[in-house]
Amino acid sequence: MGGMEFNKIFAAILVAGIIAMFAGFVSEKLVHPHELKEDAFPVEALEGVGGGAAKAEAVAEPILAMIATADIARGQKLSKACAACHSFDNGGANGVGPNLWNVIGAKKQAHAGYQYSGVLNANGVEDWNYDALNKFLWKPKKYAKGTKMGYVGMKKPEDRAAIIAWMRTKAPSPIALPTAVAIAAEAPAPVVEEAVVDAVENIQDATEAVTTETKDVIEDAVDAAQDAVSN
Repeated sequence: MGGMEFNKIFAAILVAGIIAMFAGFVSEKLVHPHELKEDAFPVEALEGVGGGAAKAEAVAEPILAMIATADIARGQKLSKACAACHSFDNGGANGVGPNLWNVIGAKKQAHAGYQYSGVLNANGVEDWNYDALNKFLWKPKKYAKGTKMGYVGMKKPEDRAAIIAWMRTKAPSPIALPTAVAIAAEAPAPVVEEAVVDAVENIQDATEAVTTETKDVIEDAVDAAQDAVSN
């Protein structure tokens, strides 16, 4: 191996090391985090989220869109857990709870012969519409504090949709399914979700810009080093 070839190899190794050090230095300068005295982009809508702040109150998940296609057979099976306190047949007797024949769409606290707690319409809703049943089945005591209903609640939205769909059939003429307007009104407003998505996209754009700038600096350094080795 000639002296010239050896010098070129040595120079290439030396330049490679310099490039690595230089790239690390540049990257550190470009992306090194600095503590800010205040938020660069304050978002008032998200103030109080996290960091020991109070969490958003849990609510029953929307189910109106699920009722039309819910598994009625599953709803019938789920109703067996209710049979200890309720009957569902026309003319059925009251038990610990009232008979629930034709209950969907009926006035609350109106079944003849049953002594109600008197709190079921405290929130201003007078009848057992789909939304009211969903919220009540989710957590009875949260929906109506002081209710005599001892059931802890049905957590899964698909289960609530199934049993409500089955209860709808327990009537001389089932009431209409939820309308598109009612389904749209039930969906929670995605204000916070949209704000989070926008924030993530802004971070991704900023990161991409820094990454591109760093890449350009490194590519320029590599080109310069290659030119130096060639010469």
